Amino acid sequence: MTSPENLPGTVGELRASGHVQRGVKAEIRDNLLAALTSGHSPWEGIVGFDDTVLPQLERALLAGHDVVLLGERGQGKTRLLRSLVTLLDEWTPVIEGSELGEHPFDPITPGSQRRAGELGDDLPVAWRHRLERYTEKLATPDTAVADLIGDVDPVKVAEGRSLGDPETIHFGLVPRAHRGIVAINELPDLAERIQVSLLNVMEERDIQVRGYTLRLPLDILLVASANPEDYTNRGRIITPLKDRFGAEVRTHYPLELTHEVALIQQEAHLVAEVPDHLLEIIARFSRLLRDSDSIDQTSGVSARFSVAAAETVAAAALRRFAVTSETRATARLIDLESMVPVLRGKLEFTTGEAERASEILAHLLRRATADTAKAALRGVDLAPLAEAVGQSPLRTGERVTAAQVVAALPDLPVVAEVGARLGALDSEGPGPLAAAAELALELLFLTRRLTKATRAKGDTVSYG
Repeated sequence: MTSPENLPGTVGELRASGHVQRGVKAEIRDNLLAALTSGHSPWEGIVGFDDTVLPQLERALLAGHDVVLLGERGQGKTRLLRSLVTLLDEWTPVIEGSELGEHPFDPITPGSQRRAGELGDDLPVAWRHRLERYTEKLATPDTAVADLIGDVDPVKVAEGRSLGDPETIHFGLVPRAHRGIVAINELPDLAERIQVSLLNVMEERDIQVRGYTLRLPLDILLVASANPEDYTNRGRIITPLKDRFGAEVRTHYPLELTHEVALIQQEAHLVAEVPDHLLEIIARFSRLLRDSDSIDQTSGVSARFSVAAAETVAAAALRRFAVTSETRATARLIDLESMVPVLRGKLEFTTGEAERASEILAHLLRRATADTAKAALRGVDLAPLAEAVGQSPLRTGERVTAAQVVAALPDLPVVAEVGARLGALDSEGPGPLAAAAELALELLFLTRRLTKATRAKGDTVSYG
């Protein structure tokens, strides 16, 4: 990324421009305050945390605290950590060629200090974009101290430096993030000896590498994510490291159904049109899974489950579009069945329930469908539709096109009312109206006002 040409190119020019040096935490505080004052949210793409997580995180950042986000899988912790980069200045000055991206007014390594002394105001300045100031590390059991802190570089030793020379050190990820943000995902997965290596960095701001103790006033914001079960004294986190984080912020799955649907709409890459009521069924299905005693809730039901479910339903609609030569790929109720066998592996069941997995998922999907249909069609009198279909059964299913479903619908005002309720009348093609009608028919079946028969192959359903 190329910096603007009008920025200062030397320390002298930078000083003459009136530039004021700030620490990274002060920089984040100032930019967050400016955003809050202007009413602009810096948390783009974060859904459902406005009244819960974000106020806590904002207070922690304003206080200048290192932060750990605690939550189950798929609660948006990594997305939230990555969004912190928007609170940094877009461009910041660094000593050109410096290994740690030091501020031109404050060199901290022997090499940069020597250059600053020799060149004075002619010390060249480069500009670093904020995206280059965010460093992320997934904690894994094989992570070494050298990865995070540093190690002796044999190449530098071979060049003639002595082992006692601090310039033989190859700095690790944390020192190289000087004047930026370091994010460690799944912090408790670090081995205890690696966690110990972070203690001095967080408190004393020095690093120790193979007997060297370098007093480096590192300027970093350290943020991390962890599972609540692991982030305890009885878990895989050492108490001194836990004590050094200034704030612990708990995340959660979407509290409101509308937030769950909005998250799916934002994150899912859909290859076919999926009507809103089908997305709502998927969202309700996920929420029922999170409340089910048959699902291991310590593992959680990730928001990625909902996203993958919507993408699978869209893919099923696209396949049906190709097989039946429909005019437009639009998901219908029949496509929901495709997500159960594909996604059951993303769930962990409690002891003894895995054998009943298909039965449990099918039951919860029916509940989600019924709840969505009742909410969407509340107040609509479906009795005329039930009576008409009872006298003249209506076929639907994977092998029946949307045009065939719409053509078979009785000519009744209630059909138009159902279509209007579900936003299908103004849509292009017969797919949305067929999807709306199928939801009404399924509600009549689930409330035992219609019967349903399925062929052996499961590709044709008859309501009557």
